Amino acid sequence: MERPRCDVVVVGGGVIGLASAWRAAREGLAVVLVDPEPGRGASWAAAGMLAPVTEVHYGEEALLALNLASARSWPGFAAEVEEESGLPVSYRRTGTLLVAADEGDRAWAAELHRFQAGLGLEVEWLTGREARALEPALAPGVRAGLWAPGDHQVHNRELVGALLAAGRAREVVHLPLRVSSVETSGGAVSGVGLGDGTTIDCGAVVLAAGCRSGELAGVPAGVLPPVRPVKGQILRLRGPADRPLLSRTVRGVVQGQSVYLVPRADGSLVIGATVEEAGFDLTVTAGAVYGLLRDAQRVVPGVSELVLEESLAGLRPGSPDNGPLVGPSGLPGLVLATGHYRNGILLTPLTAEAVAATLAGREVPGELAGFGPDRFPVLAC
Repeated sequence: MERPRCDVVVVGGGVIGLASAWRAAREGLAVVLVDPEPGRGASWAAAGMLAPVTEVHYGEEALLALNLASARSWPGFAAEVEEESGLPVSYRRTGTLLVAADEGDRAWAAELHRFQAGLGLEVEWLTGREARALEPALAPGVRAGLWAPGDHQVHNRELVGALLAAGRAREVVHLPLRVSSVETSGGAVSGVGLGDGTTIDCGAVVLAAGCRSGELAGVPAGVLPPVRPVKGQILRLRGPADRPLLSRTVRGVVQGQSVYLVPRADGSLVIGATVEEAGFDLTVTAGAVYGLLRDAQRVVPGVSELVLEESLAGLRPGSPDNGPLVGPSGLPGLVLATGHYRNGILLTPLTAEAVAATLAGREVPGELAGFGPDRFPVLAC
């Protein structure tokens, strides 16, 4: 019996895998996406923030440039996904307001502002009174704020549905299975083995399995990406659609701890998120729920009146330097698209573009040049 064949198998159906499959199909390639529950992992547990300015960290200037480039591509990307899928993704130009809860947090925010300003980022220092003028629901004790008008948001769960539909429109085949192994012939990718014992022949594999990307059998040990799970617990609250508590994303700094509140158009609110090195544990803990609600209430007291609708945990794919691993690997035919850590939603457009370019034999976008899989010694062949 002749085995099924396609041009590309995409392993993993988070937003990175879904967008990469869609973009590859737009190149005219025959694409099979393999994932038992596409979009139900870290992409489902995300908040959908597109926040390169307020997410900037010391020592990550190269990653900042990449994040800014991808943020600039989001309006066009969102429009294309919506056009091809016929579904909304709710890309909202809300801006982001970072606020300091007390004097110690104010000093931290002031240092961050100096760093941001030194990088030439668009950000404005606000007094507590000015911050409350933007968001009246803020606590009276808020000391100061940083207004980043270019940090926006997208509805991550709507994005999952739209990317699935866009892929179907381009004849991407979805198999609700797991990939058990990569097969090789002559030192290059030749296919994948599936969890049901069958095999698909292909000329290329895109490894976009998030924090599980380092576990795929058949890939040489020196080529497997060094990714790990970083647990994040998150809450979803329901409020009245006609009286939303917030109109823009608020990031709070509370006694040195970070909490974010992302409002949706329907009045709901996403609150997150913890950062835990806990392996593949997905349990939701009382302490995490308490801590998130406590810190959120400290900056926006009205959250206590909303309905706690959902609490869940997701696993971010972390890399050794917090940057993604995108591009051709040391195994011919294997393309990596993983390790996005806290920037998976933000980097979806540029990653998908890079994957499609690689599969079509073109160079990846220049902003991704420093984020190839070969930058870690463990990946050297």
